[in-house]
Amino acid sequence: MTFNDSIKICLREKFVSFSGRASRSEFWFFYLFIFVVYLICILLVVTVSFQFFWVLGIFAIGMILPALGVTVRRLHDINKSGWFFLLPMPSDFLAKLLEKSSEITSLIFSIISLGIYIYLLILYCTDGDKKNNKFGKNIYLKEKKRK
Repeated sequence: MTFNDSIKICLREKFVSFSGRASRSEFWFFYLFIFVVYLICILLVVTVSFQFFWVLGIFAIGMILPALGVTVRRLHDINKSGWFFLLPMPSDFLAKLLEKSSEITSLIFSIISLGIYIYLLILYCTDGDKKNNKFGKNIYLKEKKRK
């Protein structure tokens, strides 16, 4: 999948779709697109004028659902539930909650959160199922036919 295909699929065809599967290239190209646009918006705000800050805000709000959708579909591609992206939240919350009470407890929950984020990164980089799974049909057959 190309960079342009990824953006077209995520922003037009599957804008708020949380079902189906997304390949690694679709996932990473879409996040690369988001990163580049954020960078351009931040450069506009810093170098030109703070009046461009609204562009950054609108883009950020507009990308929440497509980014969540492609993340859930990416997890579906490796036969994991889309809810896995919420794994770090309880330990992040507990780390913040216990931050003032005990440094050691807060540190432990922060390390647990870091470990969960690393686990999610590994999942996002994992090759998808080359066969049908419970979340959809094999998407890699279509990519081979396109080439």
